[in-house]
Amino acid sequence: MVNALAIDVGTTSVRTALVDTSGKVSHIHQQQLSVSTPQPGEVELDALEIGRIVLTLARRTLRDGGRCDVVGITNQRATTIVFDPVSGQPVGPALGWQDLRTVIDCLLLQAEGLRLMPNQSATKAKWLVNHSGRDANELRFATVETWITWLLSEGALHITDRSNAGVNGLVKLDLATWDKRVLALLGLDVVMMPGIVDTMGAHGVASALEGAPPITALIGDQPASLFGLSCVSQGAKITFGTGAMLDMVRGGPGPDSMAVFDSGCFPTVLRSREGEVIWGVEAIMFSAGACIEWLRDDLGLIEDAAQSEMLARSVDSCGGVSFVPALSGLGTPHWDFGARGGFFGITRGSSKAHLVRAVLEGIAQRGADLVDAAERETGSELAELRVDGGMTANRFFVQCLANLTGLTVTVSSELEATTRGAGLMALVSGGLLNLTDVENLWSPAEAFTTHFTHEQRLASRENWKELVHRVEKTIPDLSAVTF
Repeated sequence: MVNALAIDVGTTSVRTALVDTSGKVSHIHQQQLSVSTPQPGEVELDALEIGRIVLTLARRTLRDGGRCDVVGITNQRATTIVFDPVSGQPVGPALGWQDLRTVIDCLLLQAEGLRLMPNQSATKAKWLVNHSGRDANELRFATVETWITWLLSEGALHITDRSNAGVNGLVKLDLATWDKRVLALLGLDVVMMPGIVDTMGAHGVASALEGAPPITALIGDQPASLFGLSCVSQGAKITFGTGAMLDMVRGGPGPDSMAVFDSGCFPTVLRSREGEVIWGVEAIMFSAGACIEWLRDDLGLIEDAAQSEMLARSVDSCGGVSFVPALSGLGTPHWDFGARGGFFGITRGSSKAHLVRAVLEGIAQRGADLVDAAERETGSELAELRVDGGMTANRFFVQCLANLTGLTVTVSSELEATTRGAGLMALVSGGLLNLTDVENLWSPAEAFTTHFTHEQRLASRENWKELVHRVEKTIPDLSAVTF
């Protein structure tokens, strides 16, 4: 059997597995990462730990499953590392994509005509260089796929792919060259920057692994998930994790800028091969699974995530209770960082079952917001929505999503499709599969169709818009901030 080694570095864990040409994911090894928050809004990881865990787990997967033919790497986008290329040592912590310590830098740079978001890599790299005490030209910049490729190749490869470069705020719109004006404004040096390569290609060999298999795919996590769900030439998916991300195939020419569209979506690179870039649109919900964790860890309303489904099904309705999941603000389509979550309609008769059900329905409503925005942006109407991520184990939630979107919602048989996507992309790039093969691999675990009439869905969505309006601008100063 032909196998790809998939290396999946997520926000909080590393996962390695073998992916074969039938799409089967096997010999999985996973380990949590150490994530620290030294100050509110700061998120740090240890780049050396990431590297050690990747190498350890990759070797375990290969030991258990045998050799691999190709390697695919997928990663949390925009987490930023700056390191010394001679010693191989990072000059500071890896700054997680959620790290907000450079918000003020982003706002000040707007006066220079530069619009960057704090979750992009650009100002994180500036912070790391400024706090290193070193000249920029002595250092190297990396996002996670760059760092892992550097380690696997034992320092021979310093590269990034277009799906990662496209979101870091430092690349020109052609996705082929670094923007020297932006680098200069940030005090960075072009010598720091990795070579920009296609997502799919013969990038080099993983000499740190037995057999030195070729690295044939580098891909950001959300495009990898879309590919893992077999959305190749068309279609859309939402991954429900801590937050939720919708990605939809758009194709055609690239955008005029990488700024957020009027729809609240933003452009994203889905993959590239031989210089051809496939474009998509992306939409984001900041709080999805995080709301379930909040119910469990902070409110104590549930003992585990599975109990949320049981409680939701124990009542016939929310009893008039509604919940807007804006614990960290609202993303697409509102982009209101000052919005905050809210329960509405609570009475003396409201039970914890009503509250838990309202939270699940509120997350589903936000999922429908993402679908509406993506359809509005692309001008395309979906018939099917594919979903993956931990929350899709909750069948009550998935049914709510089908009711509120009016779409057939199909659940991935592989809850973490990101890993599968990285492996499949590496196999295609290595000539061991083709794109049609990947499209034909789709075999969902379950499909949900709406239980709502058209009128019921419209009424629910109209009521939802009023609820969202009530949580907007909770913190006016934050709501006034735009990036």
